[in-house]
Amino acid sequence: MKKGAGKWPWLCPLFSGSTGNSYYIGTRSAGLLLDAGRSARQLTGALQRCGIDPLAVQGILITHEHSDHIAGVRVFAKKYGIPVFASQGTLLAMDSSLEGVERWVLEEELQLAGMTVRPFSTPHDSAQSLGFRIRTEDGRQFALATDLGALTGCVREHLLGAEFVVIESNHDKEMLRNGPYPAYLKRRILAGTGHLSNGECAAFLPELAQAGTKRFLLAHLSRENNTPSLAREAALSSLCGAGLSQGTDFWLGVAPVENQEGKAIIF
Repeated sequence: MKKGAGKWPWLCPLFSGSTGNSYYIGTRSAGLLLDAGRSARQLTGALQRCGIDPLAVQGILITHEHSDHIAGVRVFAKKYGIPVFASQGTLLAMDSSLEGVERWVLEEELQLAGMTVRPFSTPHDSAQSLGFRIRTEDGRQFALATDLGALTGCVREHLLGAEFVVIESNHDKEMLRNGPYPAYLKRRILAGTGHLSNGECAAFLPELAQAGTKRFLLAHLSRENNTPSLAREAALSSLCGAGLSQGTDFWLGVAPVENQEGKAIIF
């Protein structure tokens, strides 16, 4: 990751994990916010550390209505006059959280901030969660899929062929099974509408690489049931075990809990 200026487009991973999620994709002058899971003040500060004026945000795309993805959306959207886009089910679930905010149902392709957004369905225990496939103005393909319990055919279809993929690597199964969470919560996380484990994520990465993905960012790591080193090791083992070479065939990163240094990923 690099700080400050550079070639565009950028991805700025602002926040990731159970305490809040948000990403900025675009240029210095125009872009999109993917989720807004921290306070408006924190979102503003994180964008500014990345060299982005919050007024550059032309739309907020929401994956689903859980608080770690929408905590700051109402205040941030109202403050800067930004429209919010989400599935119909998510907008209905968020209704009281979007008072006074311009909102739009995201069903088909959306042209915004010089990019084309294609939403797709993800399996999660929420009203109607989405992932996003985004084509930048110069034709680069990006995809984001977090908070998903399984890699369905729909998810695979929309991730394959993207040059840059942000994908969930939420938990280490052994840490989860042996950890302090109550049984019902462990079952929820391990379910097909829960969260993707390190192993499940890692097993899919070689297929993505063979389809053209060059950059991987592991995201939404559990604070209690995972570590960045475990997630990275699982991913590297899978990719290198498939005969791929780090630095030559792929770049691999882990999204920070909070991007305190204002670093952006160029792609």
